[in-house]
Amino acid sequence: MRRILLSTAAIIALITNGYAQTIYPVDRADILTGSRFDLKVEFPGLVTAADAKVTVNGTDAAQALGKPVQFIEKEDGKDQSSLILRDVAIDKPGTYTIKVTTPSSSRDITWNVYETPARKAKNVILLVGDGLSPAHRVAARLLSKGISEGKAFGKLAMDDMPHMALISTAGTDSIITDSANSASAFATGHKAAVNAMGVYADRSANPFDDPKVETISGLVKRRNGMSVGIVSNTEIQDATPAAMMAHTRRRAAFDEITEQFLAGKPDVLMGGGAAHFLPKGAPGAKRRDEIDYVAKFKDAGYAFASNATELKAVPQGTKQLLGLFNNGNMDGVLDRKFLKRGSVTRFSDQPDLTEMTTKALDVLSQNPNGFFLMVESGMIDKYTHLLDMERAVYDTIMLDNVVKQVKDWAKAHGDDTLILVLADHNHPVSIVGTIDDDMSSTPNVPMRERVRIYAKAGFPNYPKPDADGYPSRVDVSRRLAMFSASLPDHYETFRPRLDDPNAPTVPGKEAGTFEANERYKDVPGAVFRLGNLPRLANASVHSGEDVVLTAMGPGSERVRGQMENTDVFRIMAEALGLGASATSGSAAK
Repeated sequence: MRRILLSTAAIIALITNGYAQTIYPVDRADILTGSRFDLKVEFPGLVTAADAKVTVNGTDAAQALGKPVQFIEKEDGKDQSSLILRDVAIDKPGTYTIKVTTPSSSRDITWNVYETPARKAKNVILLVGDGLSPAHRVAARLLSKGISEGKAFGKLAMDDMPHMALISTAGTDSIITDSANSASAFATGHKAAVNAMGVYADRSANPFDDPKVETISGLVKRRNGMSVGIVSNTEIQDATPAAMMAHTRRRAAFDEITEQFLAGKPDVLMGGGAAHFLPKGAPGAKRRDEIDYVAKFKDAGYAFASNATELKAVPQGTKQLLGLFNNGNMDGVLDRKFLKRGSVTRFSDQPDLTEMTTKALDVLSQNPNGFFLMVESGMIDKYTHLLDMERAVYDTIMLDNVVKQVKDWAKAHGDDTLILVLADHNHPVSIVGTIDDDMSSTPNVPMRERVRIYAKAGFPNYPKPDADGYPSRVDVSRRLAMFSASLPDHYETFRPRLDDPNAPTVPGKEAGTFEANERYKDVPGAVFRLGNLPRLANASVHSGEDVVLTAMGPGSERVRGQMENTDVFRIMAEALGLGASATSGSAAK
């Protein structure tokens, strides 16, 4: 046995020496002409600057890219060297071979540098349902449109679009993505690692020095003089909105992301997350310093709104707008409009995502050069993690109202707007039937036996929806049975949570573990569900299936078949002509 282990170790060593360098951007990266990025090479051990050779299509990298090489002999004080070229660009399309050699090893990779046709869209609106699965879309259709004899009484606005594709979501480090690296793929056209956005996650200790790639927000401002809007009902520093502009491999760095927003100056920035704008010591503040970023944004010329009433009162002609409507995540539709739970008692005047989108369009459309707007219904994901399906579905209906809203806006403004609707990743949720339950206090039949499948499922009996597509009640006698395939230990009630958003777990007795929350243990019919996830998981998790992209407008004809999430960036870049001609950067010859 020992002999076999030694042989294996020797083989691994040989492979490692032959494949020694890590190179960013990675092999087979697609790079837009003229876009800015950092080239970094990490060596597994110590090398000298004289022995480290990097070429681009046979030419020394510094000469080819027009930027000096920064050589680090001992990165982070360890016996490992690296080199980096910051803020480079390639202006000519084609295949580029990057070769790295040392006296003991060699590696080469290729990049595909592409240009775009002439601009065909004035505006791009990217609508993201965070964690939006096909089951969410079906459930939203059933509740907001109704169904009889197998046929729904209408389509969702997001489904009634001429082009559709399946989008893969894997990152550079895993088949399972999070919202940071998946949204980063949309925003940059480069794959990223879990928790990283706008960067390739390197080995250095500093989460802010990783090799950067330019975001769509920076590109449209720099290349086309367009305006930028970022809108979400999560904390605005959360992964999806942050990825539109930020550069860090640590998505939890909310203080620093707030600082990067101020530096990047999106024309519209709206969502929750006020706690990381407020100085240390202010009520509700979570910043680690005493800087008031609301004041800094105001000093930079931004109008500010802290609730729906103030948002409506923002004057016509406002060119820059900051809206912060909750210290944390904003409350979803079910709590805001019907149950009045969550944080609604503390933040009673939160705007709907449609109201935020209306104001964003008013501000951004003043720019004759056009705009890029990202709107996220982010609580779909957070509620699904918590196994709180009713709240997730109501926020899916809200997203669809935004889709209808922007489709109507685009039609009224010349049909020169590309609209893309998609999820950043999937959740393993499915509709398996209905639950036949009159919500009686002591059910005579175990709740599990009340799940109706196949012919016994029939159709749900939610009340007729209101004008916005929301049934007035979710605690009806025949509800959707919508379950997740990824489960922590928890108590399943088979019923909607009418008090507060679900909290399936609490910290366990062992550090870093979680156990079932006994909050719902004594609900009649509740059963303990042994999870299928490791005990370090406190909630349901993402899954690796492709997500659905639907699109319309100029440039949407590129949406078809099965595509990579990085192709979403390319679709937007081509529609806006961002690589039609290089206006800055050094060309590799």
